[in-house]
Amino acid sequence: MSLLITNATVVTLTDDGILSNHAVYIENGIIQAVGPTAQLINQYPAIEVLDADGSLLMPGNICAHTHFYGAYARGMAIPGPAPKDFPEILQRLWWPLDKALDRDTVRMSALVCLVDAIKHGTTFLVDHHASPNAIDGSLDVIADAVEQAGVRAVLCYEVTDRDGPEKAEAGIAENVRFLKDSHRRPLVNATFGLHASLTLSDATLRACANAAQGLNTGFHVHVAEHEADEYDSLAKSGKRVVHRLHNAGILGEKSLVAHVVHCDAWELATLRDTGTWVTHQPRSNMNNAVGAAAVDDMLAGDMKLCLGNDGFSNNMWAEWKAAYLLHKIAHRDPRRGAGDGIARMAFENNARLAQNYNPGLIFGKIAAGTVADVVLVDYNPYTPLTAGNLPWHILFGFEASMVKTTIVNGRILMKDRQLLTLDERAIAAEALAYAPALWERYERNVVW
Repeated sequence: MSLLITNATVVTLTDDGILSNHAVYIENGIIQAVGPTAQLINQYPAIEVLDADGSLLMPGNICAHTHFYGAYARGMAIPGPAPKDFPEILQRLWWPLDKALDRDTVRMSALVCLVDAIKHGTTFLVDHHASPNAIDGSLDVIADAVEQAGVRAVLCYEVTDRDGPEKAEAGIAENVRFLKDSHRRPLVNATFGLHASLTLSDATLRACANAAQGLNTGFHVHVAEHEADEYDSLAKSGKRVVHRLHNAGILGEKSLVAHVVHCDAWELATLRDTGTWVTHQPRSNMNNAVGAAAVDDMLAGDMKLCLGNDGFSNNMWAEWKAAYLLHKIAHRDPRRGAGDGIARMAFENNARLAQNYNPGLIFGKIAAGTVADVVLVDYNPYTPLTAGNLPWHILFGFEASMVKTTIVNGRILMKDRQLLTLDERAIAAEALAYAPALWERYERNVVW
């Protein structure tokens, strides 16, 4: 499969900066050449051409932490008074919802999120799944949807004790099965999912660590999203969350922890020293009123800090903007959440995370030898656009509606805002048909 994208303003995210009127030649999912349009047209005369018409050609967006399964929460009314804190949100929204999922709604939750991802130019997503009444094979259901869409994803099942030991064991088995089987899927990777310290016993942590032996995997787990996680860990073990997980063998260079809002300096040092990846989700943190993570400190400490969305829309530029604003208001300091730091999370560190799951592939740049996961953005700057000021153009100028074409592994998934691999209307209609019964099951599960 070959493609020549011509007449583009190429945002390389390399030392080459931004290149006007350039072309990119793609073959077998890899960028083979970047050069002036006229030169590459002469060099590759018989190749399918996609005319960028001056649009920005950029690496696709990467989401370091999301939850496809939360899609059916949109518009849902939580019975009774509004939850007063994050533990109540878990107990009255997310846990009753995940219990209501079956295989059909797992599939549709994934598909509607994948439509959203392609439309927003998000080409790689790290998902964290839960469906306690539909565990076995659930990751294959999601993987099939990912392959249908044509994007890249990393999948796992969240192991938890909150639904009893049999389902904890089933969650472990689903992770192990998928880790062993996922290698046959070129666009899909696997990791080992855990919910959070507060719903995991010492015995289950040991079982997960033992089950992961020999599978060449790390873990994907929520950490200290709310103070309750720290309180629970101290009560169980006398240790804070990060230290409890570290002692259980959960942290390391292949592991990813989400949120890290209430970790102290010693915990951050442990995450840094173990090489553990961390991901920040500002829109979710604001929505759940859990606080603001120490993003500036983590970046200053050269931690591997990434950017996710926690199941919000896959418009990652909206996540950029939320991060830029959240830390300023949280600290009443306009110097916090600097644009170059957010770009470091979203461009550099997210790309390094994608490479961590795909050794041998290079993400996040447009250069010969990098993966052909790119987007065309209809952005017409009215002030100079340079590699140096690109973060602030994204923060103050980019909108999701500007994404016009999305390409993954050299395959065009959306062209001129028309989806090619997914039928958005048909997917929405099918998802809607399942919603009333799922919402009814959810309401039966809610305790308040």
